[in-house]
Amino acid sequence: MARRAMDPPVSQEDLSGRLARRGIQITQTSLSKIENGERYVMDYEALALAQILGVSIAWLYGEEPK
Repeated sequence: MARRAMDPPVSQEDLSGRLARRGIQITQTSLSKIENGERYVMDYEALALAQILGVSIAWLYGEEPK
């Protein structure tokens, strides 16, 4: 949701590139698996995703409303 809510919306490929610029290698395929609950997220990945997407880590884990 957060990825698509960005203005303009961010593709999985673009998000992968933004993560790579931070030294975190997550492919588009892996991002798809994360979004579908098929892959675990490491703590440092969750931190980077939250920062890039402009949400809290708690929100990523469904602990608070956006």
